[in-house]
Amino acid sequence: MKYLCLAYGAAEDWKKLNRSEQDTLLAQDDFLRSRGDVVAALGSAATTVRAWYGDPVTTPAVFSSSTLPLVGFGIIEAADLEEAIRLVAPTPCARAKGFVEVRPIVAINM
Repeated sequence: MKYLCLAYGAAEDWKKLNRSEQDTLLAQDDFLRSRGDVVAALGSAATTVRAWYGDPVTTPAVFSSSTLPLVGFGIIEAADLEEAIRLVAPTPCARAKGFVEVRPIVAINM
């Protein structure tokens, strides 16, 4: 099963880690990429789009209520939620004072 992993974190928490700690955490991203999983970093700008009545209305801001920004995402392959959690637990955001939201993908067009 595929899982969408939304990574949230603050740059200041990442910068508190020394280079060796950062490299160790980034190695997990490299491991996921080597398996063929998608790992992506995101910029800080976001636009929220709503088209409830047909015409799009945009807000130059994030929708999420988290105090931490969305900084990346991944699409991983895992046998079940337990394995997905095991795979993302050592990633940078999960370890560097951020968090990773894991959601099962029920349909995907590729």
